[in-house]
Amino acid sequence: MLDLDQLLSLPIFQNTWAAWISAFSLAAAALFATTVARKVVRRYRAKVARSDAAPLVQIPLDVLSGTALLFLVVLAVYSGTRLLNLGSSMERLLESAVTIAAFWQAGIWAVAAASAWLEHKRRRSAGVDRAALGSIGIIGVIVNAAIWSLVVLLTLDNVGVDITALVAGLGIGGVAVALAVQNIFGDLFASLSITLDRPFVVGDFLIVDDVLGTVESIGIKSTRLRSLSGEQIVMPNSDLLESRVRNYGRMMERRVVFATSVKRETSLGMLERIPGMIRKIIEDQPDTRFDRSHFAAHGSASLDFETVYYVLSPDYTRYMDIQQAINLTLHREFAKQGIGFAYPTQRLLVESVPVRDAA
Repeated sequence: MLDLDQLLSLPIFQNTWAAWISAFSLAAAALFATTVARKVVRRYRAKVARSDAAPLVQIPLDVLSGTALLFLVVLAVYSGTRLLNLGSSMERLLESAVTIAAFWQAGIWAVAAASAWLEHKRRRSAGVDRAALGSIGIIGVIVNAAIWSLVVLLTLDNVGVDITALVAGLGIGGVAVALAVQNIFGDLFASLSITLDRPFVVGDFLIVDDVLGTVESIGIKSTRLRSLSGEQIVMPNSDLLESRVRNYGRMMERRVVFATSVKRETSLGMLERIPGMIRKIIEDQPDTRFDRSHFAAHGSASLDFETVYYVLSPDYTRYMDIQQAINLTLHREFAKQGIGFAYPTQRLLVESVPVRDAA
């Protein structure tokens, strides 16, 4: 332990009052100037955010606005102590503190720059590339983890920790951790696969086994769907990749097959005209492509026609509007031609048996 005389004999206490006043004045001036500059940058950033400025202007302002007050204080103190005689050990300690503060401030700036750039990409891709929306969040988490990992390693190296041995030890321990949380890592790698391969994107309508829903977000561990009945469905990414996913968001057109049944009493001439009538009704509808219409079968109580056409839009509501228009027009045309739709009927044949006279 240092006694009072030894403590007062340190170089830092050998400076004159004039040197201390000059150091304090310089530190105060540096802190005042940097805090005022930060305030000006933040005001200008708020003004630019309300305009349509280019990202090359917005991103640097977002980065500089994230400057921490603690970093400015450390920087001001370091500037003031340049006017003092601190001694070699104190100088090394102060330089180490400034270096560590610079590392963490650089990490804050790097995270702010990455976040601002990814947010710009998200806004620009919102109406153009829906696939980017699912990958931006995952990329952001990975970038932030990489930045802070590097900052921590540099900090430990600066305080004298052997990071080579530390990294080697983490590698060995990482194997045990990976075995313990292999399900989490499975979902993580599945999210990377979804991001790179893009089997579906935000906004696609999926059917996964017995689950139906629209993709709301793609996260690190899970993907969230909004079902038709309104509730949110959370599915692990690994389960999604292992399942058969039917992606209706990639549907370019919809194939429709529908049956029409008429009464068995319909004349042969009318039966020959019905496929042509159905074809004309379908071709008169916009966004359709007729494929075929045939007298397909003799039913037990009806004569059955099968028709196939394509709706040139993946929208389910548009398909239902077209099918409704076809049904109404077909009903109207059959009524004009006197063609009756079949309905379940059952005929009972009664045969009279002659009664023999009693002998």
